[in-house]
Amino acid sequence: MDFELTAQQQDIQAGVRDLARSFSPDYWSRQDQRAEFPWQFYEAFAKAGWLGIAVPEEYGGGGLGVLEAALLLEEVAASGAGMNGCSTMHLTIFGLNVLAKHGSEQLRREVLPHAVTGDLHVCFGVTEPDAGTDTTRVSTFARRDGDHYVIDGRKIWITKAGDSQKMVLLARTTPRDEVTKPTDGLSVFLVDIDRTAMDIRPIPKMGRNAVASNEIFIDGLRVPATCRIGEEGQGFRYLLDGLNPERILLAHEALGIGRAALDVATQYAKDRVVFDRPIGRNQGIAFPLAEALTRLDAARLMARNAAWRYDQGQHCAREANMAKWLCADAGFQAADASVQTLGGMGYAQEYHVERYFRESRLMRLAPVSQEMVLNYVAQHVLGLPRSY
Repeated sequence: MDFELTAQQQDIQAGVRDLARSFSPDYWSRQDQRAEFPWQFYEAFAKAGWLGIAVPEEYGGGGLGVLEAALLLEEVAASGAGMNGCSTMHLTIFGLNVLAKHGSEQLRREVLPHAVTGDLHVCFGVTEPDAGTDTTRVSTFARRDGDHYVIDGRKIWITKAGDSQKMVLLARTTPRDEVTKPTDGLSVFLVDIDRTAMDIRPIPKMGRNAVASNEIFIDGLRVPATCRIGEEGQGFRYLLDGLNPERILLAHEALGIGRAALDVATQYAKDRVVFDRPIGRNQGIAFPLAEALTRLDAARLMARNAAWRYDQGQHCAREANMAKWLCADAGFQAADASVQTLGGMGYAQEYHVERYFRESRLMRLAPVSQEMVLNYVAQHVLGLPRSY
């Protein structure tokens, strides 16, 4: 096995690192406190051509894989941007992967080049308040009406919906009780964000406030049938080309947040002098930080494995889920150890680790909870009876 990144991949890391770190942690604290979308950051990455890293070259993108995109997002998070920085662009990467792989040529040419340049924002509409992680129970329904569909329903925790022009939307086209398998009868659409048929309401939340999460009420949204992605009723299968990359990308983002927090704590442990010596000399301080680094490095191996397998066209649901679980756990543990290292100053905003702590906690919930990952492993890897 060759664990070394290629020269191109190392160049991606270096280029992203330089650009991302030109935006200071103080910039991100301001954006988070004001709940303002980081347009300056987003436009800088769009201008540099990073938004289309995984979009096929024929549509203006870089034509690279999920691994390269994951490296990009890990460096963004590690720069101090955290989830506020990553969430501006990771939807463009994993959400549009569904369109790039399964959409019509017309839809791809209409959307992908504009997403690459940053002119078009796209959000991902799957989660619903009464379905949660049981995607087969989404109740948003698309009723065929001639050459159109009419969609009614409700979505929740939709990132960037208020700043987007398009949404990749999952809806039922056949009722659940009329299909052979629960995963049948779901369809994916690329719809316009139409404020006359959508009521978009931001959700007040603990962190990552520069990029809003929204609840959306959809009432009579008319969508041309040409905006359906792939065949009717096969949407769940297409969705997997968004969900597995999403887990892989979020895993790397969790690693990046853990790295950012650990960097602050390590420097603080070197500089902070108590009882006439740096606190980092004490094993009670040093060991938790050393353990955090060990966990981050181990989790990274699974995340890299999952990304490589996806890019090679191999089955990767096991690895993608495990990577998400391990990286979310390692990132949160690193952030928690960092807060503890700084003591009272870890609770203050000055050193930013409280922000990393809040954002790393999110990673244990989204895009799928740690418990649901273990359910997947128990049932689909170990072959144990389904528990839910």
